[in-house]
Amino acid sequence: MASSLGGIELGPILPLFLSTFTTLLAVINPLEVLPVFLSITHDRGEAGRKRVAFQASLYALLLVLFFLFFGAFVLKIFGVSLNMVRVAGGIVLTRIGFELFSPSGSGHGAFLSAGPDDNIAFMPLAMPLMVGPGAIATVLGMMATIEHAPSETAAYATILAAAGLAILVTYLCLAFAGRLVAAIGRMGIDAITRIVGFFVSAMGVSLVFDGVIGALGTHGVKVVL
Repeated sequence: MASSLGGIELGPILPLFLSTFTTLLAVINPLEVLPVFLSITHDRGEAGRKRVAFQASLYALLLVLFFLFFGAFVLKIFGVSLNMVRVAGGIVLTRIGFELFSPSGSGHGAFLSAGPDDNIAFMPLAMPLMVGPGAIATVLGMMATIEHAPSETAAYATILAAAGLAILVTYLCLAFAGRLVAAIGRMGIDAITRIVGFFVSAMGVSLVFDGVIGALGTHGVKVVL
């Protein structure tokens, strides 16, 4: 007999929580966000970094809430498929990767050289780095799980709890980025930033490729790879 808490069966809830948490954490990938975060907050103190980290995490959580409750509805209204979301997000990520990979002498460009009044917590940290096409696809994909869950309320609460925990882990990684800088050093951070910039660009191109292939498939065009 499955255990219960307050009349809610825990049998299907625990796997849903674990799968949502692990998937979102892998998609967000705090270690991948970290070099970008350090680059665009290089002129801010530890308190400033923590404030930006908190704001970005809050924005990310609000975005997850939005896509969980209204994502599928909004995409249907505007006639936008998830494949198009992948393409758009991939283009943005590719640009971020190129900016990170740029030599220090030429700067990071307007996209990453944010001023003190720019809301870098939302763009590019919360979106598309923390809540990008992968996270959006994950959240939208959970809608089918909710529809078949014994308790819809419990399923929503489980997904929200898992998403909150994944974002909390990401916040902790960003909030203590200053200590990582002290431990690794600026040269180490610069090297990591360039390496990750390459892979961020590659991931962006991959998202664009997958989006195009998926869009062609929905229109009956078969692509043999």
